[in-house]
Amino acid sequence: MGLAKNYFDNPFSLGNQMTQDKTITKKSKSNFYYAFSVLPREKREAIYTLYSFCRQTDDIADGNASAGRKQKTLDYWENELFRQFNYHNHTRFDKVWKIAQKFRIPLEYFLELINGVRMDLVQSRFHSIEDLMNYCYRVASVVGLMSIQIFGYRDERVKEYAVNLGIALQLTNIMRDVGTDADMGRVYLPLEDLEKFGVTELDIIRKKHSDSFFQLMNYQYQRAQTFYQQAAAALPTSERRNMIPSQIMKNIYHHLLQLMEHRHFPVLQQKVEIPNLVQISIAFKTILTEAVLSI
Repeated sequence: MGLAKNYFDNPFSLGNQMTQDKTITKKSKSNFYYAFSVLPREKREAIYTLYSFCRQTDDIADGNASAGRKQKTLDYWENELFRQFNYHNHTRFDKVWKIAQKFRIPLEYFLELINGVRMDLVQSRFHSIEDLMNYCYRVASVVGLMSIQIFGYRDERVKEYAVNLGIALQLTNIMRDVGTDADMGRVYLPLEDLEKFGVTELDIIRKKHSDSFFQLMNYQYQRAQTFYQQAAAALPTSERRNMIPSQIMKNIYHHLLQLMEHRHFPVLQQKVEIPNLVQISIAFKTILTEAVLSI
C-alpha cells in the first residue's frame, strides 16, 4: 500500500524500487516468500523481481488516489512496459524485461495482469462465477504462468496446473478478505451466489454473520477445493520437483482454506492468517513430500 501511495505522490519517483525486490516480497508478509526461498539464487532473484512487479501493480488499485489518477498510473505503467519490451528503451522495467527475456515470459502476461488490476478500478461486484473467473485468471493465473517459466518445465500440462492453481489461490484470497474488502465497499463473491443463499450485498457490507452467510461461504469453500483438486490432477509426476515452490504455495493456501472452514468462516470480523512458523513447517513438509513423489 505504501509503495502505491508514494508513487501517486510522484508518478515518476519509483526509480529504485525495482531494486528492492526481496524486501518488497518479505515485507508484504506474503505466503509466497517461503515458497520462493527454496529456489536457486538466480531463479529466486528473478521471482522476487516478478513478485515485486505484481505487488506494485496491484497496489496501484488499492492506493488512496482518485480512480482517474489510478487509471492514468496504470496507463503509464502499461506504456512503459510497451517501450521496454518493444523498443528496449531504458525504463523502470529494465530488470523485469531482462528476466522476461531470459525466462521467455511473454509481454501479454504482464498486460493481462494490468487489465485485471483495471477491473478493480471499474467494478467492485461480479454478477456471475464466469465474470469472477475472468478476473481470477488475469490477477492470479497469469502470475502462475509467469512463475512456471522461471521454475522451469518440459511438460505443457504444467500450464493447466498453473491456471487452476492460480484460481484456487485467488478464491482463497477472496474468501479470506471478505471483511476487509467490505470495508472498501467491495463484494467479490458472485452476486448470483449471494442470491442463491439469500444473502444481500448490504449484509456483507454490514458484516452480518448468519446461517445463510455460512452456507454461502461453504459453497465458496467447495468451489475452491475443486480448483485445488484440478490443479493436483494436472501436475505431471515428472514436473513435481520443478514445481516445489508452487506446491509450497498450494499447501500453505490450502491450509488457510481449511483453517477458515474449521473456524466456520469468521472472515467478516477478522482476517484469518497462518503463523510464520506454521508456514515454514508446511514448506519443509512439502519439500520432503515432493522429493519422494517425484521419484
